Amino acid sequence: MYTIEEFDKQKTKVLKYILYKKRSENEVRTKFSQTMDEKLLEDIIEYLKQAKYIDDREYIRKTINNFVALKNLSIKEIRYKLLSKGLNKNDIEDYIYENKEELEKYEIKSILNIIYKKSATIEQEEIKQYLLKKGYKLENINKAIEQI
Repeated sequence: MYTIEEFDKQKTKVLKYILYKKRSENEVRTKFSQTMDEKLLEDIIEYLKQAKYIDDREYIRKTINNFVALKNLSIKEIRYKLLSKGLNKNDIEDYIYENKEELEKYEIKSILNIIYKKSATIEQEEIKQYLLKKGYKLENINKAIEQI
């Protein structure tokens, strides 16, 4: 068992880690699993989840919004990046399904950006192959090419 003082001290440590940059439950667990008692870490994570400091669904939403605002990624790449952070696959799939239309538009916009960047140096067929390798859907690649 642990004391209330120990709980507060460790909770503060975890909270600083989360407040510096939003983290997923898995990231917190990975960071502190070696240095903290397992039961204590579980209780802290549970406390922080109830207080909404750790919310994986909200983390998914914010992370995808950051990707949309800053990067050119396919939906597949977004999915892999989120999975690599140890997030629940069902939560990721639910979010993608609920926002399918918006993400499809984003993917087409990303394709257009990549085509504009690469079209000066690479032929269209090579760009198409590049986009397919990056995980873009053929259907969206064709829609983007039609828009040009």
